[in-house]
Amino acid sequence: MLALLHTSPVHVPVFDALRDTHHPGLELRHLVEEELLDRARSEGPEAVADDVRAALRRAVADGARAVLCTCSTLGGVAERAAGAAGVTVVRVDRPMAAAAVAAGRRVTVLAALESTLAPTRTLIVEEARRGGRPVEVRTVLAAGAWDRFEAGDTEGYLRRVAAAADAVTAADADAIVLAQASMAPAAGLVATAVPVFSSPRAGLAAGAAAAGGQPAESPAVRPGALPGGKDSR
Repeated sequence: MLALLHTSPVHVPVFDALRDTHHPGLELRHLVEEELLDRARSEGPEAVADDVRAALRRAVADGARAVLCTCSTLGGVAERAAGAAGVTVVRVDRPMAAAAVAAGRRVTVLAALESTLAPTRTLIVEEARRGGRPVEVRTVLAAGAWDRFEAGDTEGYLRRVAAAADAVTAADADAIVLAQASMAPAAGLVATAVPVFSSPRAGLAAGAAAAGGQPAESPAVRPGALPGGKDSR
């Protein structure tokens, strides 16, 4: 069984659908801890480290063989808590980060939530070092997008994310990373020629592999875009 640690209930049907399509038979257990993100935003991610460890221990007690953390703000905290909790922890955005740095030196991190920018930037740099690749990271906040998300206006949220992505050109970046799992549907709305990487599908594949399921796969890239900064259209 794979447990998923979420900070928003919107992720539950998304990952259930991905499981049904790509990993049938994989048992998922969803842990939704919305207050962790609220506190991490106001006090910093390390302020909720004890609560993250407690959530991981609950997952182990329920029989989880691995935990997938779908919150990019808390991903690093969750990874560091894995040893104390006695479970393998996969952060949903790590496979995406590895693919983005492989696509080119210049990576733009696009987020709707400011607290996500620094952890994702750190992750990109870490994956670049791990792969022995040079990297230049630029961070962009999608103005007004999170307000739309909190208001329940999913369409408006995704439009703002897509607009921010379309403002990034091939002169600016070799890859665009959608830093939050909730941003993934915006990849289908963008027009930029820069490859756009999202995390849910590849993150779930990595989690399934860690839990003893199917092998991990490559992260999702916007249809029509090819790694390395080239567009197939």
